[in-house]
Amino acid sequence: MDGWVGNILRVDLSSEDYTVEDLDPELAKKFVGGQGIGSKILFDEVDPNIDPLSPENKLIFSTCPLTGTGAVSGARAWWIAKSPLTGTIGFSPVLVVISLRR
Repeated sequence: MDGWVGNILRVDLSSEDYTVEDLDPELAKKFVGGQGIGSKILFDEVDPNIDPLSPENKLIFSTCPLTGTGAVSGARAWWIAKSPLTGTIGFSPVLVVISLRR
């Protein structure tokens, strides 16, 4: 699956547990990009009636297929969640700055 690592990491902060799942290739084809896949996961897995600040809400960090390449793109990663401001899906591009110090 070119352009994708092929994994989804799920972290439960309440139990301090995590699982690694395989990314469904059909999901990656239908919902291209970090924003698309993250929005689809949120739509499928979060009840629209929950409080956005409740533990049942999900905060999704999703990378884009061009992340890690030399290609220029609009965003390398996205944060996706139910917005406390609007009560609808909210997403924001993430600027990642890495400092390598010796």
